[in-house]
Amino acid sequence: NPMVNAIKAAQEAARRAIEKTYFGTLTVTEMKKVKDEKSKLTKNAPVVVLEGQPCKLSFETLKSTIQSDSSASVIQVTKLFVSPDISIKAGSKITVTQDGVTTDYTCSGVPAVYPTHQEIVLELFEKFA
Repeated sequence: NPMVNAIKAAQEAARRAIEKTYFGTLTVTEMKKVKDEKSKLTKNAPVVVLEGQPCKLSFETLKSTIQSDSSASVIQVTKLFVSPDISIKAGSKITVTQDGVTTDYTCSGVPAVYPTHQEIVLELFEKFA
C-alpha cells in the first residue's frame, strides 16, 4: 500500500532527525536475583542491563498553582527522550551523562511511546525500591 509506505518513510525520517539531537548516553541498572558463587546464596544485586544507549534530557520549569504566603513554588520536570525500541522497567536506575554531567534518575510514570521516540518523565534516584 503506497500510503502505508509513505507514512513509514516519514516516520523513519522523523526518527532519524530526532535521534540526531541525542547528545547524551544512558545506562540502565535493575535489581536482579544473583547467586553468590562462594556462599551459594541468592540475593538481590544491582545489574547493568543496558549501557551506552543514546538519549537526550529535556528540562521544563513549571510554576505550581499551589502558592504560599511567600511565593509560588517552581517545579522542574525532567524528560528523557530515547529510542522506542527499548524497554526500561519501573524502579530501574537510569544513569544519564549529557553535557559532561552524570546524574542518576528513575522513571516516575509510564513512558509515552511514539513511532519515532519515547518520553519518560524522570525523578532523581534515591534508592532501589
